[in-house]
Amino acid sequence: MEIPKTLQAAIQFFSNEQVCIDAVAMMRWPDGAECPDCRGEQKKNPYYLKTQKRWKCRYCRRQFSVKVGSIFEDSPITLQKWLPALWMVCNCKNGVSSHELHRALGVTQKTAWFMLHRLRLALRNKSLFKMGQGGGPVEVDETFVGGRVGNMHKSRRVEYQRLRSEIRNVDASGKYPGKTAVMGLLDRDLRQVRAKVVPNVRRDTLQGEVLREVKYGSKVYTDEAPAYDLLHNRFVHDMVNHVEEYVKGQVHTNGIENFWSLLKRTLKGTYVAVEPFHLDRYVDEQVFRFNNRATKDNPLNDSDRFVCALAQVAGKRLTYKELTGKAGETTPF
Repeated sequence: MEIPKTLQAAIQFFSNEQVCIDAVAMMRWPDGAECPDCRGEQKKNPYYLKTQKRWKCRYCRRQFSVKVGSIFEDSPITLQKWLPALWMVCNCKNGVSSHELHRALGVTQKTAWFMLHRLRLALRNKSLFKMGQGGGPVEVDETFVGGRVGNMHKSRRVEYQRLRSEIRNVDASGKYPGKTAVMGLLDRDLRQVRAKVVPNVRRDTLQGEVLREVKYGSKVYTDEAPAYDLLHNRFVHDMVNHVEEYVKGQVHTNGIENFWSLLKRTLKGTYVAVEPFHLDRYVDEQVFRFNNRATKDNPLNDSDRFVCALAQVAGKRLTYKELTGKAGETTPF
């Protein structure tokens, strides 16, 4: 199946529901459809019910659609709207808001918001390999996401400043009222980023993430934050003092700071107001676009990014109760 190259071509191509079903089935089951309830050889070779646009298992006799076991499960929205929405999320460099998606697809803003969060879950890709495998350096840095204190009302600004001074003087927990900490790592050789929301920027939190994500003995470059002072025990650690300079030979964190600028441009320019409870999914969205951007060594296009995202929709599920915090997430990823 030839995948379209542009958004206009994608809308025309996926205007037929059967074409959408074939595209998703091809990505999910390259060797043919499989029953989600059966195991071994019994799950293979179900027959297709053309009038109902679903399969029926020859053994358990259960009927199932291509949406089962994916982010599309139990959604009344047709794949004719889901797939163009996925295309837009993958390829709009600064993201796409729920208001824009609701106008483009003809769904309600609430539905568009729910769709976007499910699509962001599909974009999440947790690698089993540690960074620094090729011997190249890994940049490590953290940032804070939240409103500017200087732009707040005076009463609110004074309250935040008071809380910050109390936290610094009492428990030194690394928390900032009104701000959410995000930690990121960039492998310079692979030009790949991993980022996640962290509860604080204390030593045990940040160094624990580095130990989990980076191969022992790799080069690690950071700024002079005290939280990184013990990394030399496991890594070739060097740092740059941002008070004096931003680059010290090959030692700098400009690569990961470039990612922070892209992330904050998306949050401030497109999404405007993001709750800390949902921030992790917005970070996953930006990580996907950054790791699948076009480079000289890997000249990806919009179609390639769409195919990559479509291959990740299976095995992930997000219900509205989970999204709104009324139930715990059940997805294995």
